[in-house]
Amino acid sequence: MGRVAGKIALVTGGGLGLGRATALMLAREGAKVIVTDIKDREGAQVADEIVDAGGEAMFLHHDVAKEAEWDRVVTATVERFGGLQILVNNAGVALGGDVEHTSLEDWRWLMSINLDGVFLGTKRAIAAMKPTGGSIINLSSIEGLIGDANLAAYNASKGGVRIFTKSAALYCAKSGLNIRVNSIHPGYIWTPMVEQHLAKEPDPAAAKAYVASLHPVNHLGEPNDIAYGVLYLASDESKFVTGAELVIDGGYTAQ
Repeated sequence: MGRVAGKIALVTGGGLGLGRATALMLAREGAKVIVTDIKDREGAQVADEIVDAGGEAMFLHHDVAKEAEWDRVVTATVERFGGLQILVNNAGVALGGDVEHTSLEDWRWLMSINLDGVFLGTKRAIAAMKPTGGSIINLSSIEGLIGDANLAAYNASKGGVRIFTKSAALYCAKSGLNIRVNSIHPGYIWTPMVEQHLAKEPDPAAAKAYVASLHPVNHLGEPNDIAYGVLYLASDESKFVTGAELVIDGGYTAQ
């Protein structure tokens, strides 16, 4: 307990899935947590759950693709809790489609959330973290490391998160800022996003079994598998880690 005690953490997309698990874990380990999401009911429930368990949290509606909303959310965070030491850029969306059949409109929509949102959050967090230092954790994917013929836009966005993270990490380190920036690359995790994606298949159970079989451990990951990785990168245990890729994928990319 207490691995991030006294730290202030902002988790985007915190209402469901990986964001929910991350927010709850950081709170259990002593952080004050700002949960943000466009899903007001789910996000508020997570914040309420933290408070009911004796922690400190608040929920803020937040569209990560809009710069003005980042200014509002970070300002509210600093006003409420006095600073910011942890940012988890978790909010993201998925979109299937190969390069030939992906529309420019869909491409730009996905990029605005998955890549622009990470850029805006990182930029704004660096300014807020300068007085105390901090850790920025960007959620990429195994799809930011390998290609998939039917995930053109998603591959591009998550690959962009990966290399942008390294650029930001180098900037902070070489500028003498005590701010670390790292990316996490999950395999397939059983979240509402993955569940809804597989539900569209003719046989969802068979589709789930197939996706699980793609991982050498032969099962899907759970949200806490990723939340523990976030906790490590958010804590001072990882003080010598920046610009790194933490791959949590059941062996998927080892093949």
